[in-house]
Amino acid sequence: MDLIDDLRARGLLHDSTDLDALRARLAAGPIGLYIGFDPTADSLHVGHLVGQLFMRRFQMAGHRPFPLAGGATGMIGDPGGRSEERNLLDDDTLRHNVECIKAQLSRLLDFEPGPTQATLVNNADWTVGVSMLEFLRDVGKHFTVNQMIAKDSVRSRIESEHGISYTEFSYMLLQANDFRHLYEAHGVELQAGASDQWGNITAGVELIRRRLGKQAFAVTHPLMVKSDGAKFGKSVGGAVWLDPARTSPYQFRQFWVQTDDQMVATYLKMLSLRPLEDLLALVDEHEGAPERRVAQRALADEMTALVHGPAAAAAAAEAAAVLFGGDPTEASEEALEIVAAEVPAVGLPASLEGLRVHELLTAAGVAKSNSEVGRLLAQRAVRAGNRVLDEDGLIDASDLLRGRFLLLRKGKRDFVVGNFSAGG
Repeated sequence: MDLIDDLRARGLLHDSTDLDALRARLAAGPIGLYIGFDPTADSLHVGHLVGQLFMRRFQMAGHRPFPLAGGATGMIGDPGGRSEERNLLDDDTLRHNVECIKAQLSRLLDFEPGPTQATLVNNADWTVGVSMLEFLRDVGKHFTVNQMIAKDSVRSRIESEHGISYTEFSYMLLQANDFRHLYEAHGVELQAGASDQWGNITAGVELIRRRLGKQAFAVTHPLMVKSDGAKFGKSVGGAVWLDPARTSPYQFRQFWVQTDDQMVATYLKMLSLRPLEDLLALVDEHEGAPERRVAQRALADEMTALVHGPAAAAAAAEAAAVLFGGDPTEASEEALEIVAAEVPAVGLPASLEGLRVHELLTAAGVAKSNSEVGRLLAQRAVRAGNRVLDEDGLIDASDLLRGRFLLLRKGKRDFVVGNFSAGG
């Protein structure tokens, strides 16, 4: 199975220019390809993963990716997929965002020197110095307004109550010029992107044909959508970010663990770098016992390791095991740090001598009163670490996990943590 067949089998081909010609070009030798993203935040989100891993697949097959940061186009905003114009960002904010995203890309693509080395490019480098007259002469004259308003992203905005500004209307031409520049400067012959970018991408193919007399290629992949058809992104709210300061590795992993059964096979094929036959076997296992969530956990572990590294992924999985009924006494300090960040916290005194669980549970709001704690203790429903507490509810130093953490559990799911090194 060649790369094109693999992409098709994974459901990653949506639209393309001449696919037979592209297949022949890929067979002839390495190709440069690019996918752009506008740095409108200081982090990518899960909706970007399909595109970045699309480039990773080409890189693994011997081709060279050029992720493009829209330092120029990000000042304007793509009209596609939006009902109204976005707020414009200043130069300093965009530069900051690009720098932040570089580190995230380094986990998803290989930037080490070599024939398939990824290169991050910024369209501000070849756009900000171009005059309006130059742009109209060299780019604008190759497009008719009729062509531009025929594109779905533009037409839908023209027909909306908000309309479209000339600024956003020009976005297509700027993106087309990006492709032309990368073709000339770096030999980039293929642009890929999400399906809602088709009009912008093919505009670049057309500009290269008209100005340079050369053939270029375009491919789009489907948008990553939820079970209700809504796409992942930051605009709708509740975004899941790749930056651990915005979405912790634990929360990131849990996002994938909670994937709907009806979507997990789709996500695995679109995102996983594992061989397709392995994924099909995993999906078969999942369908035989969906309650075990083996497919979701496999997806969660792989995505978390890719984005945050294997150590963070392992710690997040350990923390999840603790929070969902596992033995906390076996957990690593890294996993307990994660648990401590995810559950209510209480302060601990300098000494644990004579400390009773009553005041800790009530202080954390897990129990309303000391009498309620007493009833819970009588029902043997409170644990410190893995020890069921007696009715006296006394805590001692042996209950500390890794010599630091006092993890209290009421029933199966209500946790409270105290950090002895922080409290005392």
